[in-house]
Amino acid sequence: MEILQHLFDGFLIAFQPLNIGLVVLGVIVGLFIGAMPGLGSVNGVAILVPMTFLVPPTAAIIFLAAIYYGAMYGGAISSVMLGIPGASTAVATTFDGRPLALKGLADKALLGAAVASFFGGTLSVILFTGFAPPLADVALSFGDPEIFALMLLAFATFVGLGGDDIPKTIFSIAIGLVLSSVGFDYISGEPRLLLFGLDGFLNQINFLVLAIGIYGIGEMLWTIEVSRGDSMMSKAVITVDRMWGNAKELLGTWKVAVTSSLLGFFVGILPAAGATPGSLMAYGVAKMTHKNSENFGKGEVAGVVAPEAANNAASTGSMLPMLTLGIPGSPTTAILLGAMVIWGITPGPTLFVDQPELVWGLTASLYVANLFALLANVFMIPIFLWVLRMPFTILAPVIFVLSVIGGYAATLRLFDVWLMLIFGVGGYLLRKLDYPLAPAVLAIVLGPIAEPKLRQSLIISDGDISIFITRPISGTITVIALLLILLPLFKLIRDRLRQKASSTA
Repeated sequence: MEILQHLFDGFLIAFQPLNIGLVVLGVIVGLFIGAMPGLGSVNGVAILVPMTFLVPPTAAIIFLAAIYYGAMYGGAISSVMLGIPGASTAVATTFDGRPLALKGLADKALLGAAVASFFGGTLSVILFTGFAPPLADVALSFGDPEIFALMLLAFATFVGLGGDDIPKTIFSIAIGLVLSSVGFDYISGEPRLLLFGLDGFLNQINFLVLAIGIYGIGEMLWTIEVSRGDSMMSKAVITVDRMWGNAKELLGTWKVAVTSSLLGFFVGILPAAGATPGSLMAYGVAKMTHKNSENFGKGEVAGVVAPEAANNAASTGSMLPMLTLGIPGSPTTAILLGAMVIWGITPGPTLFVDQPELVWGLTASLYVANLFALLANVFMIPIFLWVLRMPFTILAPVIFVLSVIGGYAATLRLFDVWLMLIFGVGGYLLRKLDYPLAPAVLAIVLGPIAEPKLRQSLIISDGDISIFITRPISGTITVIALLLILLPLFKLIRDRLRQKASSTA
């Protein structure tokens, strides 16, 4: 009852004219920031922090949090419409969102992304409201071995993401891990894998540059070859009956939405994790457990629901350690933490006691931001479809220009624009050779997280790898990951035995 009373007081704060206006403005700004390739929530929040000094601290953090939420929703827009992830958190959405758009089902993908984002965001805010302190304690129990075991579990889904060709999947993973190792060594500080001796690689390969290259330039080149340049991006015509049919079909994905939301929220509360690993892991888990797993990557709406539910849940989860412990759970919450310090607010266990109006006003505003973002996305679907009905001869140059702008905006380095073009050609060639791209993209995301955790764990244990087994949490996760890795081998042996039995019968 005490929590409900605090939440009611929070809604009174959130519905104050200034605060509700900032929620609406923040969501709209966030939608466009998320949809613009190369920007994303980190850059959007960082750019707009100075504007918040014009309003009280509570209104300021409500505004920035609304931008964060809006950007999580908006990332799916360009992923579906153009095949270019608006941010790293929306990369997994392109895996099935783009094929759905090419089939004329962009409205289904956009509606699925909006509803899944709303579900994941709302469920995570409910968990945040009721279980903030104990969940923060759970996050603190995850040390380096536990986080590496979690990354290993994510790697275990790669085989499922790569289809039936295991060698090609492993090759794609290896490429991603090698690219993630370029730059300075985490432990020694020595430069490594400087391709052709170019100093531009000292800053590592930016993941967003790689993603925009592969899924923007690469997808454009592939579409030009397949369609001869004269196709339409989508022929979907929006109608009430069609939207109602799509909504009824989405009801069948509720299990995927629940699982992905819980997984995303849990990954989000872990320091140094964030929404991107959460969305990628949710996609992998959904693919491995869904009854239509063979349709993933070809236009399965559950493949859109899973990452969108997870990344919105993770965005809320990442705020939890920031507010309760003063530890940012993602790059965006690190910006929020810095802004709070500038306003004279000290995040930590005493924040809920010292400034309850800020905490509960922010919590209530997340419910409001979720609802408004859902409505904005649904009502703007006809506008998105109008863009998709443009001839590809017009849309291809637009995709190219947006990709170049996004590649430059991510790091403000011309070197990365050339690198993006190279990745685009490389992604196109890998697709022609029928190599799966998803495992390579996932490996370059998780590689920079997994490697330092692995090495730091081994330093702690003096090189004893049993540290990943003997610790209860990491041991359980590691065993599950190893079983998932060996699962294709078990299936192969089972199929061989069945074939032998049928041949002898």
